[in-house]
Amino acid sequence: MSSKSPTPPSGPATTGHHAAHNHSSQGQSLDQALQRAGFYPVLVADVVADALDGRDCLAHLVHLETHFDRAEVRRHITVLVLTEDMLVITHVDDQQLDEAGEQIVAQISTESVPVAQIRSVVLSYMYAQPQNYTPSDPVRELTLSIAWSGGQRLDVGPASCGDPQCEADHGYTGTISQEDIVLRISSEADGPRAVQDAKVFARALRAVNTGAPGPSAHPGTISAPRLRSGVFGNRLSRGHQR
Repeated sequence: MSSKSPTPPSGPATTGHHAAHNHSSQGQSLDQALQRAGFYPVLVADVVADALDGRDCLAHLVHLETHFDRAEVRRHITVLVLTEDMLVITHVDDQQLDEAGEQIVAQISTESVPVAQIRSVVLSYMYAQPQNYTPSDPVRELTLSIAWSGGQRLDVGPASCGDPQCEADHGYTGTISQEDIVLRISSEADGPRAVQDAKVFARALRAVNTGAPGPSAHPGTISAPRLRSGVFGNRLSRGHQR
């Protein structure tokens, strides 16, 4: 997590060798999404390009989270890029090294997951006032969970019999869910377009993962250097779970 991070400098809409990727089903190109997030967009674009290693981008999802901790603003960004054979995940936060905020370092991790290893893609929806639902009602909140390593999360709580007056010990109950990364996108905080883009990305990921017909790559590609980023051991689900 970052602390007291200043507003990162933004670069031009497209820079140098970063060709925009336009996906007709998504609201904006990858470069445009990075620019809109405004979290070191040129740096993040370079790291993503390096991790792609010349692969074509089929779909993308850029998610910036901001947390307020008293007088501090903490932010981090997660970028998911889908190719024909890989899910490339980039996570960036920054850290302030001095009180004046003049010395800042960016901490970046990338992970490349073969789509054949992805075990599940889960979308959880939240709607307001479901009793008044109409087909045109927007999704209030969407949570995207992707599992590939077999890691599991266990949520345990006291069990009950349903009688509010009962004080007997009924033991514990819980749920086990597989998830390596969890992104929570809110229509109120991130905008309706962000929720729609998350749904589009999930459909594209499912299509590639199951071998179903999916979106075709845009002819413009990010020209990436051939140096591959190392894979960091920490799973990228930090800060995204409920």
